[in-house]
Amino acid sequence: MHFFAYVKSGICKNMNRFNSKFLGGVMALSHAILASLIHCPASGYELAKKFDNSVGFFWHATHQQIYRELTRMEERGWLSTETIHQDGRPDKKIYSVTTSGETEMRQWIAKPSELNPTKEDILVKLYAGQIVETAVLLAEVRRYQQEHTQQLSVYRHIEASYFAKPAELDRHDQLVYLTLRCGIRQEESWIAWCEEAIAYLEHQPRLDSPTS
Repeated sequence: MHFFAYVKSGICKNMNRFNSKFLGGVMALSHAILASLIHCPASGYELAKKFDNSVGFFWHATHQQIYRELTRMEERGWLSTETIHQDGRPDKKIYSVTTSGETEMRQWIAKPSELNPTKEDILVKLYAGQIVETAVLLAEVRRYQQEHTQQLSVYRHIEASYFAKPAELDRHDQLVYLTLRCGIRQEESWIAWCEEAIAYLEHQPRLDSPTS
């Protein structure tokens, strides 16, 4: 297949995937929030902080997006709230998952998962990288590798601190551990790819000069 025909075919597949996601309602922020609250009710502030250090590693959302979604989920009946009075401070609203919310989560978990389209700046830069010196590309790949190395270090620290004995974990923590292992594998894969890309760029003389 001609390269551009292949690209066109890929675009069509991604459009079909897009339609499946947004017309069929697959993964949404609401499911990530349900996953965070289903084991432990929390205030909006507590949830946002918890989100940053758990689900947020693989489903990014700003605190503002989380607060807006909490309101929508309460309106759908997926969450209930309890207002706790605090002396000298604003009242605190605690969110809990309702029976309806748990039912939604069970149904969603049973649905087939979709592959998410890749969005990586580094790949776009390499795709158009013929217009710059190879040194520019090498510097960017090395910087990218360093970022993934740092993220891997974070994941390794979490693993050593909370999952040192996987066989002794309860079922919930075992499943959480699997998500962490996925993050570790992804970072290792990116680091290995960066090493491959650096070696390739360093030993390709035809890449030395940019083309217009």
